[in-house]
This record gives sequence, C-alpha cells and structure tokens, in this order.
Amino acid sequence: MAKVGKRIRAAREAVAGKENVSVEEAVSIVKETASAKFDETVEVAINLGVDPRHADQMVRGVVSLPNGTGKDVRVAVFARGAKAEEAQAAGADIVGAEDLMETIQNGEINFERCIATPDMMPVVGRLGKILGPRNLMPNPKVGTVTMDVAQAVTDAKAGQVQFKVEKAGVIHGAIGKASFDAGKLAENLRAFVDAVSRAKPAGAKGTYMKKVSLTSTMGPGVSVDVNSALGEADAAQAAE
Repeated sequence: MAKVGKRIRAAREAVAGKENVSVEEAVSIVKETASAKFDETVEVAINLGVDPRHADQMVRGVVSLPNGTGKDVRVAVFARGAKAEEAQAAGADIVGAEDLMETIQNGEINFERCIATPDMMPVVGRLGKILGPRNLMPNPKVGTVTMDVAQAVTDAKAGQVQFKVEKAGVIHGAIGKASFDAGKLAENLRAFVDAVSRAKPAGAKGTYMKKVSLTSTMGPGVSVDVNSALGEADAAQAAE
C-alpha cells in the first residue's frame, strides 16, 4: 500500500466528518488544505438532476464572477476588417479568419475562449469536431457569437466563466485562486451557483440542484450546503 504523505493526511483530516457545511466554512477548509507550492485553483462541482442527453434538459450559460478568476484568459477571435481591429484593440490574443481556422486544424489551440462574428460562423463551423469537445465552440447563447466583439473580449478577460453540463449531469467551474480573500471566494461561489440555478431547463424534473462541492487543485472535496450557496428563494426553486 502506498504511503500517504503528511500533506494529504492533514487535508483528509480537515474534511473528515464534515458534510453540507456553509459556504464560509467550505471556503475556509479549501484555503486551509490548499498547501501545494503553487497558487491552487478553486473549483466548484454541481450535481444536477438532469439528463443532458435530452435537449430540454441541457444546461449551459455564462456568469461574470464579481471578483474574477485570477487567471489570464487567452482569447481568440474570428473576425475580418473593422471587427478584427476592434478585437485587437480590446486585447484579443489571436485574431484571424481562414488563417486562424488552418492554425487550429493543425493542432495549435493556445487559447481558452473563442469568439466569432456571425458572418464567420460558416468558417468556424468546420472546426466543430475540434472546438466542440473542448467547450470552445462559439455560441450565441453565451455571447461568444456577436458583433460586439470588443465587449465579448473585455468580458472574457474580466472573469466571465462559461459552464455546460457534462454527460453525467455535473457542471464544473473555476471560481478563483486559493490566495483570494475568503469573502471574495464565497461571493464568486454564490454567483456561480446562482447562475446555474437560473439556467434550470424546462425539462428538469424533481430536485434540480442535488449537490455542491468545493475543492482546490490538489485538495479534498468539501460538500457545501445547497441552501447556503443559494438564497432561500433560489434554494426553494432548485428543489422543485
């Protein structure tokens, strides 16, 4: 049997016997157990009562975290002419058209957000099998297919986070860094959970939001009380 290190053992002890704790306690535990030599990312996982195989139970959306993510997001934009210039002026890292398509087809994907003007979608559509599985495909529902490319770039750089339910009915998202102030992490967590709650699809039956967990990159998962992560009104809606 592999020997468990002191750091891992201490982290496990910190969460032992603690279930459905408040947002504030969960954040405190995650910060305490984030003891790696780098600034760990804090992530939330939300288990939903949906089956994303059905179109009317798909959950996806976007949320602007009030305190950002602490990560420098690289943004690629598909645009031509004046719109390409607007994207560059707003701080886009990569801007192009067919040339950008060819770069991606050759396996170079060094960005975390992809934005496109509507007229570029016939070009971007050829990349569906590459960008789709990576959750990078531009989509008007989350504001990444737009004529206002400057605003979309600004939002992405400022801490806007996209989310999409996975096959198992789980949504994952980064809400900051372990070095963040505890209050800012708690605020970001509630903003993320609230956005997922508001994205409840019409086809969802029974309990919508089943479980919320918080963790850092190398730390243990902490179960968060759903009612604490949501306001009372939203908690009631999530339980419907």
